[in-house]
Amino acid sequence: MTQPRTTELDAHPYLRAASAGVRHHTRALARSAPPSPAPVDRVHLDVVHAHLTALHHLLDQLADLARPPHPAAGRHLATARTRLFQAAAGVHDAFHLLPVADQTPTDTDCHPERLPEGPPVLTICQRHLAAGHVVRRKTTPSDLNTPLHGHTTTCSQ
Repeated sequence: MTQPRTTELDAHPYLRAASAGVRHHTRALARSAPPSPAPVDRVHLDVVHAHLTALHHLLDQLADLARPPHPAAGRHLATARTRLFQAAAGVHDAFHLLPVADQTPTDTDCHPERLPEGPPVLTICQRHLAAGHVVRRKTTPSDLNTPLHGHTTTCSQ
């Protein structure tokens, strides 16, 4: 029995669908934008956080695959992975600063059991903690706190 051939487009089958979903969501927000911008809500930030953590997971896999044959490329992918986690952390923090259903937040700690709608199967906090475990295994605290700088490669094509 032969294995089906995998094309470049099939290597990450959900990436194309996720990218299309992000483009669709962005266009829908732009079309429905009233003259005064609608406020950001927790649902939108939860979706953005889900996309960022999925990309973080993908870059984690790509960095691991690229590192042995191409160490420099693997390091750049690992840096991009760290930056994605930093972006996800910012979205997670913003999520907790937004009010819940016309209520003002009393604190900004992660307590999914206290959500008025009940804890969903995978809350933003659980997703963020899972991504945090991966980051802490592979990244130093100083790398997580370092701002983006030091990009030294140039495009020569």
